[in-house]
Formats: sequence, C-alpha cells, structure tokens
Amino acid sequence: MNKQKLNYLVDLALTTLFFGVAGTGFFMYFFIPSGAQRGRYLVYMGLTKAAWVWIHSRAGILMSVIVIIHLILHWKWIVCTTRNFFMKGKYEL
Repeated sequence: MNKQKLNYLVDLALTTLFFGVAGTGFFMYFFIPSGAQRGRYLVYMGLTKAAWVWIHSRAGILMSVIVIIHLILHWKWIVCTTRNFFMKGKYEL
C-alpha cells in the first residue's frame, strides 16, 4: 500500500470516528439522563444507556490510537514545519 492511500484511509477513519464520537456524545448529552441510576435500563433508539456509553468510549479510544498513527505518519512534516517556523525569525530583520 502506498503512503498516499494509507494517509487517505487513516484520515477517513479519523473523520468517521470523530463524527461517531461527536454524535453519540451529543445524543447522550441531550437525550439520556445523567447519573448512574437515571435511565439505566431505558432504551434509547434501540440501545440502553450502557450500550451508548460503550460505543462512545470505544470509538474515542480507537480514535486516539488512530491519531497517534496519524502523527507518526506525518512526523517528518511536523518536524520540518516546526523548524522552519522557528528558524525564520532568526534570519529576518
């Protein structure tokens, strides 16, 4: 697999997971009561509160792992850009 295709797949996975985490987070915030006992066994859109929390947390963990992979894939660019950003100020008057 070439690097361009790998970057595309990593970015696609990050975007999908971001919308999944954001969607479940907003849904839980606005529609599922907070607290341990409130709404514990009620079903929301076919899933219990525990299922919503499980999906949200696992998607967040997976997103964190893929962010680390994304940073590893772009590390050379990050280092070069950071160097250029801080070196420009030394040589400009």
